[in-house]
Amino acid sequence: MNKYIKIVVAALLIIAGLYLMIFTRSLGWGIVVFLMSALPIFLFFKNENILLAFWQLRKQDMVKASKFLNNITNYQTQLHKNQFGYFHYLQGLVLAQDHPTKVEPYMKKALEYGLNMKHDRAMATLNLAAGALSKGRRQEGQKLLEEAKRLDTAGMMTDQIKMLKDQLKMPTMQKHMHNPNMRTRGKFS
Repeated sequence: MNKYIKIVVAALLIIAGLYLMIFTRSLGWGIVVFLMSALPIFLFFKNENILLAFWQLRKQDMVKASKFLNNITNYQTQLHKNQFGYFHYLQGLVLAQDHPTKVEPYMKKALEYGLNMKHDRAMATLNLAAGALSKGRRQEGQKLLEEAKRLDTAGMMTDQIKMLKDQLKMPTMQKHMHNPNMRTRGKFS
């Protein structure tokens, strides 16, 4: 549903509440209808599909979270601009378990659009660091890990950061692999 339809519904509820209070003298019902207009206004700023996807992620149900995210067909018309980052962030989190290589573009977009909470920015940065380390970009991964550590003020991701730092300390196998068929390294041997 387009986000502006919610504002129209809220305006209609406000008008109906005022009509009930002033013209029909039903003060109680008028107040109830007037207060009901707060729901569409709230849903203008916080999309219901994003809220339900967060709820399903909290319950570790990735399939339902993905279903709610798929209900958003065009995020630019359905979401408020403050939620663009969270839309991409949630898509990245849903994909993280099944397709960890596809997470990086979503997290980059989420950080570009902006995330309000520090721990969400830390999680997105941590996912970017893991993607950089898996692709062999160690320096970028180290910088992203330091940034994730700085953003994680609550200490919720210390175990994951420590695990990635241990992975960073391990030597890459490409430099240390030797070809057993190649005995001599001379040019004319």
